[in-house]
Amino acid sequence: MMKRLFYMLLKIVLPILRPVVLASFRVKVSGLQQLNFTERTVLIPNHVSLLDAVLLALILPKEVAFVVNTKIAQRFAWLLLFRNHIPVDPLNPYSVRKMLKTVQRGTPLVVFPEGRVTTTGGMMKVYGGIGYIALRSQAQMVPVAIRGLEHAKLSYLRGKLKQRWFPAATISIGAPFQVPVSDESSMRVQKERATEVIRSHMQNHLLQSQLKPELNLFNELLAAKQQHGASFVICEDIVSDTSLTYRKLLLAVYTMAYRLKPELVHQQRVSVLLPNAAAHVITLFSLFRLGVTPALLNYSAGKQAMLDACETASVQIILTSKTFIDKAGLHDFIESAANKHTIIYLEEVKQTIRLKHKVMALIQYMSKVQGPVDKDRNEVILFTSGSESKPKGVILTHRNIYANIQQARTVIAFNSTDVVLGAMPMFHSFGLTAGTMLPILSGMKVVMYPNPLHYKVIPELVYDRSITILFGTSTFLAAYARTAHPYDFAYSLKYVVAGAEKLKEEVRQTWSDKFGIRILEGYGTTETAPVVSLNTPMHTKKGTVGRLLPGMEYRLETVEGIEHGGNLLVKGPNVMKGYLIHGKGFMPCAEWYSCGDVVQIDEMGYLTIQARLQSFAKIGGEKISLPMVEEFVAVALPHAVCAAVSVPDARKGERIVIYHNDLSAQLQQVKESIKQQGQPAIYMPSELRYVEKLPLLGSGKVDYVTIKRIAVQENQDHPAKGAN
Repeated sequence: MMKRLFYMLLKIVLPILRPVVLASFRVKVSGLQQLNFTERTVLIPNHVSLLDAVLLALILPKEVAFVVNTKIAQRFAWLLLFRNHIPVDPLNPYSVRKMLKTVQRGTPLVVFPEGRVTTTGGMMKVYGGIGYIALRSQAQMVPVAIRGLEHAKLSYLRGKLKQRWFPAATISIGAPFQVPVSDESSMRVQKERATEVIRSHMQNHLLQSQLKPELNLFNELLAAKQQHGASFVICEDIVSDTSLTYRKLLLAVYTMAYRLKPELVHQQRVSVLLPNAAAHVITLFSLFRLGVTPALLNYSAGKQAMLDACETASVQIILTSKTFIDKAGLHDFIESAANKHTIIYLEEVKQTIRLKHKVMALIQYMSKVQGPVDKDRNEVILFTSGSESKPKGVILTHRNIYANIQQARTVIAFNSTDVVLGAMPMFHSFGLTAGTMLPILSGMKVVMYPNPLHYKVIPELVYDRSITILFGTSTFLAAYARTAHPYDFAYSLKYVVAGAEKLKEEVRQTWSDKFGIRILEGYGTTETAPVVSLNTPMHTKKGTVGRLLPGMEYRLETVEGIEHGGNLLVKGPNVMKGYLIHGKGFMPCAEWYSCGDVVQIDEMGYLTIQARLQSFAKIGGEKISLPMVEEFVAVALPHAVCAAVSVPDARKGERIVIYHNDLSAQLQQVKESIKQQGQPAIYMPSELRYVEKLPLLGSGKVDYVTIKRIAVQENQDHPAKGAN
């Protein structure tokens, strides 16, 4: 009797509670028109809190049934009285059959494929049962993206994210899809593949639900402050001993933007010449606030390259720092640049800030004044050295950068307990997107340090500041490992991500043996903002650069002489707007961007890089991959940095020369090693050329363009140069 009365009371109260609850969480729903229950249907939401099912129950049609864990069903039995539901024991193998029969009867079903509420902030593993249901029922699977409820008090992320009683929530229903059945594979294999298809669709829809047609990164900074709290310390500058909360950062940005506005009022672009520091972060967001495009100069590229970059971007003003110019020894560049450009020093800007600037900044902060959202103004320009005589400007939109951040967040779990070391230079897309924008816009503290080449300092910083996420190149990571105490990295590091160059096997092994850390290798280009693929804690395959990020499509273009694989072409929300070519202007990016790398992609979607398109020697009419030659040489010279280049040869067309920094290396030793590896003689270099230090780019990658130029010149000057 009491149960019946309670149920009647719920029926009366529910119509009143429904609008109150939805209004309290400011629920925004999209995609309801995607639902079509005339066909078998399974809705597959991500699971961020205990409130997920409650809000879904308030917006979905009555005929939809919810799969509920039996323990949850017992705890919230009173709440489940008004919804069709199926209690299941996840440990009972017959539970999957029970769900399958329900779907086959035509009842629309809500199943959380992760099986549990996230404890990391990202998607948990997807259980194979959902793949079995999709295959056997041939139902249309409908991804549902739930965002915002991870900040609720009823999430499992206490201490990892700022929590509220009523966070704003969005629910996005995606396009339905079916998982095809194959008669060529066993059910076990088909179930595994079906589960991966479902995981991929869920991740892609999660990404799409977070992207906007156009955006301004300054406005995303405002949103991050709102989400993570104004008092959260987001940036720490080691050199200047400065700590910035979201509040301090935004006030500094508003102040600088207001102060710089008169000087920049007619400027579409300005060059920025600064190291990794809090001042650089403030400068970038100030320009974003004003709708001015920063062109980030690579101060390791030399005077002429920087002058050419300024011409390529058609800038009139260079923003820099007197202190940085003095420490970096860039006076020669400044003297030359001053003839054509206006130099604005941040120290002088700071000295001229008055009370009116601060008052106006406070007013704008309190009013949450936003930056302009304009596809022609919300851009960043980076420069690539390529094979051209002049640097090319790569135009990345704010949306490109933001999309790449969200792509990474979809496959790797980050939260506010993480601390990122921002030592990779911001003129490199790896340092700009992953090392700076990702933590600041995702609510993770970034510790800024200006020089990744300080190999003894970096390990101490990681230990002292309890860094949990470290980005670096194989070259940098190798150097850090040599100088670090085993506990420097084992103490706090959670993720170590390698990119920009191929991760050497000995570096991977050293980090595993010495620190017990698995390096996650990824792949990308400046033009893709930069990450294309990534190994993750959940999906890793040794020797590969991981799987393509959500939202990316690919195709392989046949390359002459390459039997397996092809040139990688990609498209996605992170692919650049286009190039700025010196003396020619803007060149839009084609629909498919050619990465210029020959890759193989296996049946599970893992990418293996075989070579750069340009990184071949043609010997006796046969193409030889120079990166492969480097790998073979590295076995013989495990402690050396090696670079393979080709030079003209009168008899064979080209021959291979190895530049290295190992004084004890002998050509015969290398050839014997390659022979023992079972490789043909065509992969053996004709010369070893010792250099004390190989030229590096600012990102830490070997500067092959410079080495190639040196090799060709040496070949002309000394055609009979010695073997070592």
